[in-house]
Amino acid sequence: MKNKVWKTLALSLAVTALMMAGTVPAFAGEETTAEEATGEAETGAEAEEGTDADREAADKAAALIDAIYVQERTETTDEDIKAAKEAWDCLTDAQKALVEGEEASPDYFGLDTGDASLDDALNQDEIGENELLVVSFGTSYNDSRVEDIKAIEDALKEAYPDWSVRRAFTAQIIINHVQARDGEAMDNMQQALDRAVANGVKNLVVQPTHLMYGAEYDEMSEAIEGYKDKFESVSIAEPLLGEVGNDAGVINADKEAVAKAVTDAAVAEAGLESMDKAAEEGTAFVFLGHGTSHTAKVSYSQMQTQMDQLGFVNAFIGTVEGEPEDTTCEAVIEKVKEAGYAKVILRPLMVVAGDHANNDMAGSAEDSWKSMFEASGAFESVDAQIAGLGRIDAVKQLYVDHTKAAMDSLGK
Repeated sequence: MKNKVWKTLALSLAVTALMMAGTVPAFAGEETTAEEATGEAETGAEAEEGTDADREAADKAAALIDAIYVQERTETTDEDIKAAKEAWDCLTDAQKALVEGEEASPDYFGLDTGDASLDDALNQDEIGENELLVVSFGTSYNDSRVEDIKAIEDALKEAYPDWSVRRAFTAQIIINHVQARDGEAMDNMQQALDRAVANGVKNLVVQPTHLMYGAEYDEMSEAIEGYKDKFESVSIAEPLLGEVGNDAGVINADKEAVAKAVTDAAVAEAGLESMDKAAEEGTAFVFLGHGTSHTAKVSYSQMQTQMDQLGFVNAFIGTVEGEPEDTTCEAVIEKVKEAGYAKVILRPLMVVAGDHANNDMAGSAEDSWKSMFEASGAFESVDAQIAGLGRIDAVKQLYVDHTKAAMDSLGK
């Protein structure tokens, strides 16, 4: 209030001085009265206060978004999610554009990632005695969740109709995001396991959609360990790439199948005849994984070995996290340059084409892989394919096979 009084006093003094000079100048050589000038100036001051109010409303929404951008579910999570959505819905378009927090941005609620209604959270009760729990990290990209995660779940439903397929996501941050934005509530690991117990499930088979035996697989296994005595039998299936092995030379049938599947899909989407033909035409494919500091990071080196042994000389493995070290963007750029390829196509080596694929790989920011490849000035063209492994038929079949092995181990 004091600021408004001082602003008004200053404006009045300025107008008085101009009046003593004769008239108050206006735009386009027109004249205006002191009363009109004072009114216009006060309107400007009120607009400035309106901007402050906009900022306050945006900051409140941002704080509520940051509060649910967490990996732990609490007793107030559902209420916190509701509060964040209500705060966002109360904002004007101008206020929404101002939302900025530690993690919050206008994209949290505003980014269009597809139709969430096409998904199925698979959190229904009436499970029966046999449950197949499909565990994924998750993604807030609706289209990718349907095309990659749901596609795998649907393939497992079709293959094993006598088992009730249910879903669990390990990323509470993702669960909160989708619930807040789209109203779709999904189970985390504890919720899914509690649901199985409450429904009287006797035989539990868990199929992770994880790429490898990494940190996420370890955390999932630890959570299941605490529930094993609540079921008659429990079996955890292998991740996509199968066994890890001790060094970069260890490859297996799973890695070979994935290498063939992703290269076939990439070549087809690019409208090329084969990997060999693409190499002849100067085109290299960079398959981008997440990367990890876990000992399982050797799996990426093994995938490069697998590509080499299949004769895919124009296939290069990279990782967003740059672990292993020779999978950093800078290192891969040098490899592709030295190999003499003029055209580059980037594609995820990830089960889901979510945030990493859309932003870290193909985004417009200067630190995305696409931007960095372009900035190197070494290539005629750099393109990106936004497609996860989960939508590839051969990959879905691998999950079906891994699930069968887990069921067989139970004698079911």
